Amino acid sequence: MAYMGGGQPERSTSPDGIPYRDLNGNGVMDPYEDPRRTPQDRVEDLVGRLSIEEKVGLLFQTVIEPGPDGTLLETPGRISKSPTSAVVQGKYINHFNVHRLESAHHAAIWNNALQAMAEKTPHGIPVTISTDPRHSFTENSGVAFSAGPFSQWPDALGLAAIDDPDVIEDFARRAGEEYRAVGIRAALHPQIDLATEPRWARQLQTFGADSERVARYTSAYIAGFQGDELGAESVACVTKHFPGGGPQKNGEDAHFPYGREQVYAEGAFTDHLRPFLAAIEAGTAAIMPYYGMPVGLELDGEPVEEVGFGYNRQILTGLLREKLGYDGVVLTDWELVNDNFVGDRVLPARAWGVEELDASGRMLKILGAGADQFGGEECTEVLLELIRSGRVDASRIDESVRRILLVKFQLGLFDNPFVDPEHAAAVVGSAPHRQAGLQAQARSVTVLENRGSLLPLRRGQRIYLEGVSPAAVADFATIVDDPAEADLALIRIHAPFQPRDDLFLEDYFHQGSLEFAPGLIYRLRNIGATTPVHLDVIMDRPAILTPLASYMTGLTASFGVSDHALLLALTGEIAPQGALPIEIPRTAAAVESAHESLPGTDDPLYPLGFGLHIEAVVRR
Repeated sequence: MAYMGGGQPERSTSPDGIPYRDLNGNGVMDPYEDPRRTPQDRVEDLVGRLSIEEKVGLLFQTVIEPGPDGTLLETPGRISKSPTSAVVQGKYINHFNVHRLESAHHAAIWNNALQAMAEKTPHGIPVTISTDPRHSFTENSGVAFSAGPFSQWPDALGLAAIDDPDVIEDFARRAGEEYRAVGIRAALHPQIDLATEPRWARQLQTFGADSERVARYTSAYIAGFQGDELGAESVACVTKHFPGGGPQKNGEDAHFPYGREQVYAEGAFTDHLRPFLAAIEAGTAAIMPYYGMPVGLELDGEPVEEVGFGYNRQILTGLLREKLGYDGVVLTDWELVNDNFVGDRVLPARAWGVEELDASGRMLKILGAGADQFGGEECTEVLLELIRSGRVDASRIDESVRRILLVKFQLGLFDNPFVDPEHAAAVVGSAPHRQAGLQAQARSVTVLENRGSLLPLRRGQRIYLEGVSPAAVADFATIVDDPAEADLALIRIHAPFQPRDDLFLEDYFHQGSLEFAPGLIYRLRNIGATTPVHLDVIMDRPAILTPLASYMTGLTASFGVSDHALLLALTGEIAPQGALPIEIPRTAAAVESAHESLPGTDDPLYPLGFGLHIEAVVRR
């Protein structure tokens, strides 16, 4: 077999005239190669043909990095551990989470080269390329990637601020089109954890704290990416983090040993579970449990084992499989088995509650819990030894292989995994998609204060800038260097956090106090004492705005908004319509006294759902 270019594979023709891909090269259209058969029939045929090594390869999904200009990387990358050929042809792994993509054209070329390599394995199983979110502003290799060549939209909290499921479905449909154009067929999102703990570092990729709103957005998101059912025009969603990763003890994230515990108030577990019921009803292709380990949780009167959710049989089999009836793929979050070493830094395996187990013991626990696929791992030799020693039965492997292969067949990857680089260049980041993203950014701006009807801003003013690109304002106002000479000071700042950089990835996670430094508060108050200030706070999590709010003439919150989009909103070119998807607490003490699993604090400064309405301005 060979790739013919232009997005088309080479095909054979059966004696009765059916074009097909002869993936095992035997000159016969075997049932799994027959495009007329159902995905389920093709799965059953293929499972019986695979070697144990091929089956084991299907149970792993790891990071991959493209080489320059769309080439395959044959040396270890920054995060990927092995040459591409070693994992594809040596270990038969065919699920990969792709990291940085520099251009759509090169991404498509790389996909085709990767698929051509996979075609040379014994049964030609195509690769499924997955990705974390990559259409917004977050740049964190453990969470999401900024848009790059893709159209740029608000982060998920910003989409939620618009409070319109149609916008979310439109985003997902457009993002899915861009993904498919470069060969990405699985989305490691949506992240539908409830953002009930204000200090938690991962709120920006959630839809907020209100379970009913999040459930509605989840349904719209999956519909946009997957369509009515999983098919050749779908991107498969991996919904995360079951059963809800938001209630992190003291707001610390479970990527790190100090954040391993999740805690629940009486009855709160059901609320955190609610969006996942919507995801299952919407037909999500896969579900990912979080790293966290539940502390003091009971289900149906039984204490839940205090181990990470990826190890937890009561959660994955008892609740997800048996009680909720879910039979799709369960993919663990990354690196539950082995420590991750990057350069001279380490991120310990998130083996919370089972730290004493070795790699084999952790794998046994994960398989026993009911997971199908090991995220972020490529240690196929460990699983092979467990099977050969009789500690894992081959039938247990087949159970997961069937689920995993079914998604590949439903997506149409066995019939054509190749894409057209020219089409990719035309679709990804196209003008209509960029314009829709810009509109969404501006609409998501959430107005908290508008004293003296400052907004919409008037043209022709003298403006002092901090944290805003002069290019975004140049056509609208005269820029001055001294706030005392300005009609208005326009300032953007980020929500505060306490920097940490001991463990790998830690410096990307904004954790700790939500309070601004006293020097910043003093300086902004001084500017506000002489000049009207409009302050925009870029929020990846809430900030304690109480010391600043009364000194600002205008105040907005943004959740993934460019300077250009912010100006469109503040000037009324596009009306800002945001309604807070999370509340803004009044004090740090209120945050500390509230329970991590419950939305809301006592007497918030701005409650969930708050947002002032500003009319659009018609300019002539």
